[in-house]
Amino acid sequence: IQTQWSLSGTMALMIAHGFTSSALFCLANTSYERTKTRIMILTRGLHNILPMMTTWWLLINLMNIATPPSMNFTGELLIASSLFNWCPTTIIMFGLSMLIT
Repeated sequence: IQTQWSLSGTMALMIAHGFTSSALFCLANTSYERTKTRIMILTRGLHNILPMMTTWWLLINLMNIATPPSMNFTGELLIASSLFNWCPTTIIMFGLSMLIT
């Protein structure tokens, strides 16, 4: 299971997680500094006041859920492909977990 693809995938996923989680915490702090509240219902309409910040929220959240152009997707793809080469029955478990969640 310790192939070059899986090791590259884990390194990519760790680096991407570091960037993505740091960006999410930075955006959460910026939202708090601008609105002075942590209650999400009070931040409604924030996209009208701060359109660039809501754009960044969208982009960082898309990177967090590993959409295709992100580094998270690359890491998960490398890890999944090395798992499929290691044990073909993981394709079934992988597919079922995607179906359930």
